[in-house]
Amino acid sequence: MSRKPELRGRAARLARLFPTGPARAGGIQAARTPFVLLVVLLLGGGLIGLLVLNSALSEGQFKLDDLQKQTKSLTDEEQALQRDVDAYSAPDALQRRAHELGMVPGGDPAFLDPNGTVKGVPEQAAAEKTSVDTPVVLAPEALVSKPSPSPAPAAGATAPVTTPATPTPTRPVKTVQSSTPTTPGR
Repeated sequence: MSRKPELRGRAARLARLFPTGPARAGGIQAARTPFVLLVVLLLGGGLIGLLVLNSALSEGQFKLDDLQKQTKSLTDEEQALQRDVDAYSAPDALQRRAHELGMVPGGDPAFLDPNGTVKGVPEQAAAEKTSVDTPVVLAPEALVSKPSPSPAPAAGATAPVTTPATPTPTRPVKTVQSSTPTTPGR
């Protein structure tokens, strides 16, 4: 009584998917091979994908480090330039530079009314005889170190003779203005 009951409908369709008889030579093995190959390919593809993703992230990290170093150096340079601007715009530095250019403080100003009358007494600025010593805030060019003195000449050698440099007079720069008016945006 080894008779098996007949299956109908859904059960019959499922029974056809699974082999029931004795295993044929290579029959079951042949059905498992595509599944095993699929699993191996999926695992290998996943590992290769992780490797590519990891190397891309590492490359991005190196670029980020380089950009951070560049940003730090540019920030340091900006701060140094800002210190120079602050030193040049300090009141003592401006006064010293104006004195070097031959500028003198102005006197009391005179004003013109809309009707053409002059309020106040206009007068020419007089050169004051003040000595401007080293300012409290030094300009950046004053911070440059001077070259060290040369070593003493050996016995019997003559020392080089240096003459002080005479300052060259500066000429005023003339500017030429255009006679045609310009309007913004044209």
